[in-house]
Amino acid sequence: MRKTLLALLLLAAGGVAQADVQLREGHPDRYTVVKGDTLWDISGKFLREPWKWPELWHANPQIENPHLIYPGDQLSLVYVDGQPRLVLNRGESRGTIKLSPKVRSTPMAEAIPTIPLQAINSFLLSNRIIDKPEDFDGQPYIVAGNAERVVSGAGDRVYARGLLQPGTSAYGIFRQGRTYIDPDTEEFLGINGDDIGSGDVVAEEGDIATLELTRSTQEVRLGDRLFPTEERAINSTFMPSSPSGEVRGLILDVPRGVTQIGQFDVVTINKGKRDGLTEGNVLAVYKTGETVRDRVTGEAVKIPDERAGLLMVFRTYDKLSYGLVLGASRQLAILDKVRNP
Repeated sequence: MRKTLLALLLLAAGGVAQADVQLREGHPDRYTVVKGDTLWDISGKFLREPWKWPELWHANPQIENPHLIYPGDQLSLVYVDGQPRLVLNRGESRGTIKLSPKVRSTPMAEAIPTIPLQAINSFLLSNRIIDKPEDFDGQPYIVAGNAERVVSGAGDRVYARGLLQPGTSAYGIFRQGRTYIDPDTEEFLGINGDDIGSGDVVAEEGDIATLELTRSTQEVRLGDRLFPTEERAINSTFMPSSPSGEVRGLILDVPRGVTQIGQFDVVTINKGKRDGLTEGNVLAVYKTGETVRDRVTGEAVKIPDERAGLLMVFRTYDKLSYGLVLGASRQLAILDKVRNP
């Protein structure tokens, strides 16, 4: 028998509304957070639809910032005045606390993340979406290698031509990769910048800069472009949530180059900030149903699309986003559809 939790949501006008949050069959009444947990893992222990975790917390105004939970913390489902509540007790190292509306300093590094960051950390260090072609073409470029080399690697010196940003000495080196075009509208969406390496500026003379290559993933070639290194830190404590509006998109690419997509693979989708997507939004992935021939009538019949997985958006650009596949009941592929969960 399904249990439901009536979540009380305070409206701006001060009214109270009710929303059903379905608890998972066999959910625990009490759970102690352990090292290695993620918010997604924990929400899946309590809820049939983990992305509705914020609604569960909204029913408990004494718990502020529920994404800031730590190993050793204990979560308990209880009933207070006939209403279900989620009670948070801190571990022994922190003691049981009563949350109140005041400013508190919290060591962010200790809080458990929303999703397994190790699955995307190496990816975040290298990949970059360039929103406009002119943003790529206008960047400084490698014009020569040391001793007339046409290819270079880590430890070598190279020479770049173009206008560098004042005060910037560290640069990433990129090569123009795949250009993303929307399959439905044929609109230009962005360019994938393939990570080649990085280098430090050691001298400048006119419009020529000398760089020492500190890292290379492949041979640095003439014409490769320089971009200032960007801070790739990601907010590890965003909350899982449904998109605020309707989303109907497609998986365009798997930047790591695989063709069959599974759990913890990173994908590029053709929806971004302008479509209302934000970090933490959860989307369902659907396999497109095949079109088959009805042997009785001879007609072509399309099989319904089948829900086959879930992904969470972890970085958004204007027209594109990166998402992490959190689960898949079958292999996913490029051009599979993404929809509201």
